[in-house]
Amino acid sequence: MLISSLQNTRVKNVTRLNNRRYRDEQKLTVVEGLRETSRALQAGIIPQEAYLCADLLAGDEAGDVVGKLTRLNQQGATELFEVTSPVFAKMAYRGSSGGILLVIAYQERSMDELLRAESPFLIVVDGAEKPGNVGAILRTADAAGVDGLIISESSGSGTDIHNPNVIRASLGTIFTIPIISLPATEAVDWLKRAGIKIVATTPRAGELYTDVALTGPIAVVMGSEAFGLDEAWLETADLQVRIPMFGVVDSLNLSVSTALILYEVVRQRNVSLDAF
Repeated sequence: MLISSLQNTRVKNVTRLNNRRYRDEQKLTVVEGLRETSRALQAGIIPQEAYLCADLLAGDEAGDVVGKLTRLNQQGATELFEVTSPVFAKMAYRGSSGGILLVIAYQERSMDELLRAESPFLIVVDGAEKPGNVGAILRTADAAGVDGLIISESSGSGTDIHNPNVIRASLGTIFTIPIISLPATEAVDWLKRAGIKIVATTPRAGELYTDVALTGPIAVVMGSEAFGLDEAWLETADLQVRIPMFGVVDSLNLSVSTALILYEVVRQRNVSLDAF
């Protein structure tokens, strides 16, 4: 079926998913881009709807994604639509999305998924403010072999982990790493019960992150750039560490700081340099 009208009800509904309130009401979000849609399908996610723009499709990978969506449509699992370029431009968060857009249900993950490894390696981000930072952290987490990400909410800010910008900035790695959102106090209690060492990052710490043991079951806790970590984390952490700062600024970008510390964990876990 070809959709050519900008006033089509389906087009309007997809466009409304740009709004968080509507996303939360429907429990649906948008995935766009070739890598992102490919990784969603590889992870076993079955879209409720899929939209293709033939004018923007190109390459073998696009053909593979279209083939999978066609099979899902034939099985009655996914509604598949072709749209014109103007319609796709209205629906897409970004213009260069490779001509493929999926509508998927919110992915509900369980805490048990964070304990799949014998020695879990987790990240906690407390009060993340920017979807792009969360997505960038997911990319680094995937590269570093992290087992899961906890979004900790101390101030009721309610980080939107289903924002299409998180999916985009993660390059689809949001589908490879379990991500859980819960209040800080619950996150602390769960980590303590699971026997996972809590390492809090703060500029007030006396020790550098390179000078402490970051081995064994571990959760690296990162705070927001604006407010740092909630006191609940600082009071209960097994270790507090800092990144050395030699200039006039007092903080790094959240995703950059996270990458530094995650790869120190990787180094201490004796990953061969040949793997980098």
